[in-house]
Amino acid sequence: MGYDTHRKQKEEQVVELLEELVGKLNDVLGTYVLITVLLGLGLWFTIKTGFVQFRYFPEMFRVILDKRTISAAGKKGTSSFQAFAISAASRVGTGNMAGVAAAIASGGPGAVFWMWVIALVGAASGFVESTLAQVYKVPHENQYRGGPAYYMEKGLKSRWLAVVFAITITFTYGLVFNSVQSNTISLAFENQFAIDKNIIAIILFVFTAVVIFGGLKSIANVSQVIVPVMAILYLVLSIYILIANITAIPDMFAFIFSNAFGIREVAGGGFGAAISWGIKRGLFSNEAGMGSAPNAAATAEVTHPAKQGLIQALGVFFDTILICSATAFVIITAGGFEGSKADGIQLTQNAFAFHFGDWAGGFIAVAILLFAYSSILGNYYYGETNITYIRDSKIGLFLYRIGALVMVAFGAIASFDFVWSLADLTMAIMALINLYAIARLFKIANQVLQDYRRQRKQGKDPVFYRDVLDNQDGIEYWGRDQADHSK
Repeated sequence: MGYDTHRKQKEEQVVELLEELVGKLNDVLGTYVLITVLLGLGLWFTIKTGFVQFRYFPEMFRVILDKRTISAAGKKGTSSFQAFAISAASRVGTGNMAGVAAAIASGGPGAVFWMWVIALVGAASGFVESTLAQVYKVPHENQYRGGPAYYMEKGLKSRWLAVVFAITITFTYGLVFNSVQSNTISLAFENQFAIDKNIIAIILFVFTAVVIFGGLKSIANVSQVIVPVMAILYLVLSIYILIANITAIPDMFAFIFSNAFGIREVAGGGFGAAISWGIKRGLFSNEAGMGSAPNAAATAEVTHPAKQGLIQALGVFFDTILICSATAFVIITAGGFEGSKADGIQLTQNAFAFHFGDWAGGFIAVAILLFAYSSILGNYYYGETNITYIRDSKIGLFLYRIGALVMVAFGAIASFDFVWSLADLTMAIMALINLYAIARLFKIANQVLQDYRRQRKQGKDPVFYRDVLDNQDGIEYWGRDQADHSK
């Protein structure tokens, strides 16, 4: 008994030291460096593209509603709509429900304002990275492969940086972020139904294994069904709450704006809590500029790279302006978030229960299962793309799949604070690498946008060929002899 007690104490000390180290690194990277770079580059992209995310907002809907976008996957890859669904599967998850709740609890209602800011500004970054993913994509068997690792090697001529990014995103999404998703599911079901975490871990392990061993098409098909259904149901209930509390909406907006610039003392320093929590949780949710969505964007069959850039930019608005705002409004109108000891998703459950009664806690548990499970599938695919990039090995892919499943099970039983802290750190590292790359390659993305703009002014459905670029080096696709993309 004495030996067991001593071993347990040692394990607790190791965990505490690890959490302290991760926390200190987060203070530097996540709170100061990342926020400065993210906002700075987002504004620069916005201005240099002529405010693409605002001027082309109607165009985003025209592109995504095109019948070829919805249904026509070409000979290779997925349809543009399916690529959007895969990235949405990763975006729409715990960040919208648990992350928003944590941001409000720790940073106050003002954190919501900064989530909006990072979405509006970051959509330009989302356009640039996903357009570049299309430009530098390569045919691979019956689909396309692409993403930051590809445009780092082919565009920047930096294989070592590409490999570092590939390893980072695989670890971040395929392992760490998936542990966050399963952790949130576990907390919700333990809180609402008193289901043991170990049981949740086993269930998630089994169901995730069934889907990921089915391949990309399986992920695309599952995501295409789950994401719209769960998003609509969640939004309907949230809108009902807003209608029922319509007289409180002006005061709610005033509450958010008045708290947006307030300075609070938070653990780890005296930085503006609203800014810090709003931007970090906003980035975790919408992923604009992080380098994740381009992996899905590259798989799409489109006639012009800018089309997928516009669709992915729309995904940023869809995630933050709609889903995150819905959660925030529900929590703020319910009140009780200040000083609450509830962890993330539990705060959201409490808010819905306040508005609808106890049954709503069960609804949120089921909703987060759908949101987070679809995110696990999307996250897994990002890792698979980059594992294949490093080395196209069946053994390597198999080991990655096992590792991803293990982390899904681990997250279900791990502590809330540890998995989120680790996620913040790996997210910051990954985003900084990608932002450096897309800043270097911005000229290419902007020339692609100018070509799209020119063709649209001529009344054409834009078709892209690489010879319109000043620098075609490293671009393997989009030649005039590759006619499939013009159909």
